[in-house]
Formats: sequence, C-alpha cells, structure tokens
Amino acid sequence: MTQRLATARLALRARVPDDAESLFAAMGDATAMTWWSHAPAESVAALRERFIARDDGSWRTWAVTRADDDVAIGFVAAGEKRAGVIEIGYLLVPAAQRHGYAREAVGAVIDQLFAEGYRRVFADTDPENVGSNRLLEALGFRREGLLRAEWETHIGVRDTVLWGLLRDEWRGVVGRPA
Repeated sequence: MTQRLATARLALRARVPDDAESLFAAMGDATAMTWWSHAPAESVAALRERFIARDDGSWRTWAVTRADDDVAIGFVAAGEKRAGVIEIGYLLVPAAQRHGYAREAVGAVIDQLFAEGYRRVFADTDPENVGSNRLLEALGFRREGLLRAEWETHIGVRDTVLWGLLRDEWRGVVGRPA
C-alpha cells in the first residue's frame, strides 16, 4: 500500500485511474516520453488501461499533487528489486517541470524508503537525459556505471546510466515539513 506523504508544497498519494486525465499531458507527449522505455500513450483511455488500472502491485506509485489541490502533476514509483534494494522512477507533466517539485517529491519518497529499512535506492536514466541526471546528482546519488545498449525503446536501442544512493549517504531534502 502506498502511504500518503507531504512536503512543504506537495502532497503525494496513491495513484488512481482518474489521474490518467492529468498525467496524459506527460505520458501522451512524445517530448516528455523521449527517455522512457516505452512510447507515449495514444489516448487517456489507453493510459488509464495500460499504465494505471493494470497495476500488478510490483511497484508502489505516488501521484504528485500540489498541496492546495488534488490534481496529479506527476508521479514517483518505487519497485523492490531484492531485499533492501529498491528502484525509483518519476515523471512530471511539462507545466510542472523546473519548479523544484521533482526534487521535493523524489526526496520525500526516498525519506520514506530509507525509513522503511531499505539500504539502497537506485535509478537508471538515459545518458542524454540531462534533467534527470542532474536531479539524481543533486539528491546525492552517485553515478555507478554505464550499461551499453541496455534498452530497446521507441527511439531505438539506448544506453543507461545507473545511479545509486545508500541510506548512510542520504542528506535529506529541503521542503519536508517538520
């Protein structure tokens, strides 16, 4: 079950099928989906069916909303890979990017994951995804490696950069309420 989380400006809650309406601004947009392993959703209905309603429970996913309304502006997801190790992913709608929301939301989820006892959080990104690579570095992740030709995606075969963060390295994040 996805626990509700909060930061100074954001509320994170379980993602629900109705979030497809607002998340389509990102998940249906070719530019926003450039670095994802799958192509953009063709419609709100397809997004709802394929990515939201068909949740198999292997990932916990938080819808990111502004604290003053309940409209999803993005999401953060975490999937356990083995005992103590969890992968994290995230996406914001284009209008919500470059406001520091990703740092707040991802930071809140990392706080929660380490509080639950995970020892390691990791992410993988395309080497050309400058924004995501900068975010991970700003959060304290370390670049751990490059996997060549790792993903076959809608834009071709792509390399991936692996980023890792250990519980003992985590500094926390600004914007978290006391």
